[in-house]
Order: sequence, then structure tokens, then C-alpha cells
Amino acid sequence: MSGNAGSSRRLTDLVAIGALTSLIPRQVLDAVIAAHGCREQRVRKLPSHVVVYLLIALCLYPDDDYEEVAEKLTGMLALIPEARWEAPTRGAVTQARQRLGFEAVREVFQQVARPAATASTSGAWLNRWRVMAIDGFVVDLPDTEANVAEFGRVSAGGYETAFPQARVVAISECASHAMVAADVAGCWAGEQTLAFSLYEQLNEEMLLTADRGFYSFSAWNQARHSGAHLLWRIQAGLRPYRLRDLDDGSWLAVITKPTGLRRSQKDRLREAARQGRDLDPDDAVIVRVVDYTVPDRKGEHIRLITSILDPAEAAGEDLARCYHDRWEVETSIDQLKTHLRGPGRILRSRTPELVYQEIWAYLLTHWALSTLICTAATAAEIDPDRIKFLGTVRIVRRSVTDRAAFSP
Repeated sequence: MSGNAGSSRRLTDLVAIGALTSLIPRQVLDAVIAAHGCREQRVRKLPSHVVVYLLIALCLYPDDDYEEVAEKLTGMLALIPEARWEAPTRGAVTQARQRLGFEAVREVFQQVARPAATASTSGAWLNRWRVMAIDGFVVDLPDTEANVAEFGRVSAGGYETAFPQARVVAISECASHAMVAADVAGCWAGEQTLAFSLYEQLNEEMLLTADRGFYSFSAWNQARHSGAHLLWRIQAGLRPYRLRDLDDGSWLAVITKPTGLRRSQKDRLREAARQGRDLDPDDAVIVRVVDYTVPDRKGEHIRLITSILDPAEAAGEDLARCYHDRWEVETSIDQLKTHLRGPGRILRSRTPELVYQEIWAYLLTHWALSTLICTAATAAEIDPDRIKFLGTVRIVRRSVTDRAAFSP
């Protein structure tokens, strides 16, 4: 964590466990639990809303067993009004997790996960657009028959992995690294397929960046339908039809639907585009192309297309820099997989239902931590990247442990 001593104290206060739990308010949990019908039928040591907080604690302490984490959870519950707590057994925790299921945890994430940056957050915006990124990753799971049947163990390369794997695709805010939308499936699912379910969660204030694996004509149209602007890298084999060059070095082009159109139809669409006539987006779209090379990557050529057609709104150089910054989305994934969950560690859950639940709990926990970091950085008027994610996790863990030690 960076900054002077006074700033560090403020940041420590802002990322303590109280701030973490306040981002996931009890009223949201109660409403979701009631909607999904997973509220306990009688008084239990682990009521359903407490199980959600327990899942967060399990994500914070991936090395500890259920009983140890339950003891530490005392520190979290001390901050919740009317919370009465007796540490449960491992069996009771498993039963409580099964009773809760995963749909409720997924909906809690969907309800609370929002971009964290404000207008004054450093690096969050390109002109009027909030910069977002979409990417995917896989999570190793316990090698049980049920998990293999549900999620599979074959990677995209076609070889068999040591463990079954779940695939996650998420949209993140680049400045805060907060994942604000996600979908989960087996490793057999393609990232492009999972991404389709997320585009409707975009809005017109956003600029979504994406690597070349996410581009398809239909995906582009689906994402644009949300009102968001797009800045996507495209594959080398895609050759947009050049219309005219622009003053900033970028150029306007038309891309036609790859299948279902005869050559003569494509020619007519290109001619209509040259004349400035309206196009049916189901058949063809106008894009702006930005080409650049990356010197520190052996001169790699990168071709981007964007829906921002006017260079006065965003110059080509700014768009290239913005796309280059999108690689920070890999930081989000590394934070979750390496710093929060731990390198090389598989999940705890041995059944598909609990795997989904645990993944949504990790996404919820990562979002809350990233939001705390961004809020603290914005308050201190520094870039969120200057606050170390692992340092924040350690502060929150220490806050939980200290409260547990001094709770009655």
C-alpha cells in the first residue's frame, strides 16, 4: 500500500472488515433469500444470511478448514446488529451451504456488483466513457465424478487436464478491477458463448474493450445493442473494407455479415456505405479501424475496431492507449486466482451445486475488495493501482482475526 502515514491510516480504516460487510447489506440478503425460498424453517446456528457472510470468510481464508473460518467469522458478525453466533461443526456448515444453494449467491452478486469508480477516480474514463473489459479464466475443481460430469476436464487445447475445470467469463471495470458481471459454465463452454449473456448488462456510459477471441459479427451487434461503445481487437483474418482515411491515422470501414450474403449483395452494401446510406446492422456495420504496434512486444501489430467513429470524440492514439490499458483486466483475474484463492489451489467444493456457489462467492468477495480499494484510492486522490490487492486482503484478514480474538 502506498502513500504517506496519514493516508495509509485512512486507507487501512477504509478497507477494514466493517467496510467489506457494509457493501453486502443484510436487507439485500434477506430479500434474495426470501425470493429463492432458501430461508431456514427453524432457528439454526447458521441462518441463511449468515451463510453468505461465511462464504465470504471462506474465500478470505482458503487455507483454513470450516471450523477455523467459522471461529474467525465471529469478528465479522460482531458488526451485524442482532447477530447471535455459535461456531458450527463442519457437517453443519456443509448442510447450511447445501440449503442455501448457489442461485441466491449469484443473485446477491448480480444485485450489488456495480462499477466502483467515480468521476474523480484516476484512470477510470476515456472522455465520457467508463472503460470496461471482458475476459475469461478457468478454475480447478476437486476431482470428483460429479464435478467431472458437470464441468469436464478438457482444455481448449484438446488435452485432458489434471482436474475438472469451470470456466468463468467476466466484465470488469479497468480502473478498479472490480468484476461487475459474470457467467459460469463447464470448461467445454466457449468464452464467446458465455459472453453473450453479459452484453445486455452494459450501458451507454461504458466503453467495452475485448481481445480478439471475443469478436464475431453477431457478438459485436449484440454488445452494441446495449448502447455501450466498443473497442475490440480483431483477428488477422478479418479484413474490413476500407471506406476512407481519417486525419488521426485511423480509417472508416464496413464489415459485412460473414455468411448468408452473396458477393453481389456485399458489393451493394459496400457501395451503400461509401455513399453514406443507412445499413441494416444485421447485414453490415460501419466501424473505425485503429492500427498500431507495441514496441515492447517485438513490434506486434494490433488492429482494433471501434464504434466511436469520430476522431474528435476519441483520437486513435488515445484508443490504442486505452486498449493497451485493458490488459490490466488480467490483473483482476490474477488477484482472484493467485492472491485471494492462492496459486495452484483447487476449490473446496466436491459437488457441482457447491462449486457454483463457491465461484459466485469468490466473485462477490473480489468485487467487494476491489470496491474498497477503489473507494480508498479515490478518497486519497491516488490511482487504485497504487493500493496493493494482497495488502488489502491481509488488512481485512487481520481485521477479522482481531475482532474474533476480542469478541465475547
